[in-house]
Amino acid sequence: MKALINFKYLIIYSIGIFTCFYTNTYSQTNFTSKDVKVNLFSSTPLEDIKAESKKGFSVIVPKNKQIMFQLGIKSLVFPRPLMQEHFNENYMESEKYANATFKGTINEDVDFTKDGNYDITVNGLLNVHGVAKQRIIAGKFNIVNGKITVYSSFDVLCDDHNIKIPKIVFTKIAEKINITVNASYN
Repeated sequence: MKALINFKYLIIYSIGIFTCFYTNTYSQTNFTSKDVKVNLFSSTPLEDIKAESKKGFSVIVPKNKQIMFQLGIKSLVFPRPLMQEHFNENYMESEKYANATFKGTINEDVDFTKDGNYDITVNGLLNVHGVAKQRIIAGKFNIVNGKITVYSSFDVLCDDHNIKIPKIVFTKIAEKINITVNASYN
């Protein structure tokens, strides 16, 4: 009988410890977005290059002010199939470098429980074409009724990520690519 009472206390104690751990670990929600929209744009005197993907992924971890984005390179869709093929095979080598990622820390304090617009900067690593570069990227958070949207626009230099542009097409492809990111989080 005494062993049964001790066993009951052990179970109750274990449940209490688990509840405290669970509450402390998961009390602040992480936010995810599975349909991040990414646009790519470059302009030269001969041609504008545009592509779009709605298949990016992102996570915000408010507890440690972390934010992460991932985009499958092949998910970018161009207006012309040949342009898309050249982008994946000749420049981005998508078979070898399948994803572009960014992981960083939000520099400003954001109250994720309060509606508002927040101008933010994120200090982190942008990894494109297998080359990681330290970047500070500016963006905007908009929080309404607990829903978060993020917007950012920034430039990426091809040379920074060892993306080689052959001289023969140099006038058609810009050295600087503009990237815009729009994400809505649950």
